[in-house]
Amino acid sequence: MVLFSYPPHARVGKNLPKSKIYQHARVSASLRRKIIDQIARITWAYKLSPETVNLPGSPTVPEVEIFVVELKGNELAADVVRSIDNAIPFLAVYEVVSGNRTRVVAAYKRPSEADSSKWVTETYFETDWFPNSAERIPLFSSIDLGKLYEQMLTAMMPIGRRRDEAFPVTVARAGEIRRLEREAEKLNAKLRKEKQFNRQVEINAKLRDIKGQIEALSANK
Repeated sequence: MVLFSYPPHARVGKNLPKSKIYQHARVSASLRRKIIDQIARITWAYKLSPETVNLPGSPTVPEVEIFVVELKGNELAADVVRSIDNAIPFLAVYEVVSGNRTRVVAAYKRPSEADSSKWVTETYFETDWFPNSAERIPLFSSIDLGKLYEQMLTAMMPIGRRRDEAFPVTVARAGEIRRLEREAEKLNAKLRKEKQFNRQVEINAKLRDIKGQIEALSANK
């Protein structure tokens, strides 16, 4: 469960105009149309900072922003989420609302090694849909905002963190699992259409190999 109850004094409650996305991210005409068609409203809901959650920040995690993205329908394209992320120069977690249900989406972001003023966005994670009436849980107890950010993202991952595993390694492992799962989906689609037995055997062999890789990466030891 990763629908969090945020402290009232961390609330911001400001509307984020779509024009800000167009100004601060490279948005093509087709992407702009997606944003218009898919998103009803974006709200900067909460700001998790030393002042609002009484946890020290760090150079890599000075604060974490929580945005609520209300959809017009059921779809939120991956490039739309990335465009919002590109327009926001902070670490961000998104609560995506469609009707009476909510899911959480976020990517691991870190300062660029080449330019610390820029962020590198890595693997995106998302939860299942929850009813809006679902009970929310308090934020994790933590020693600083960096650890809190790691805990929040780990709760969204399809795997657990291995003992003594550095957080970026966990992210990379989860990202590789996602990549392999997408590859398996493509192979399964190809298998359903394949008529030749020898090709079916080849595809099944590849699927077994991918399954083995996913199992090895998913093991928490």
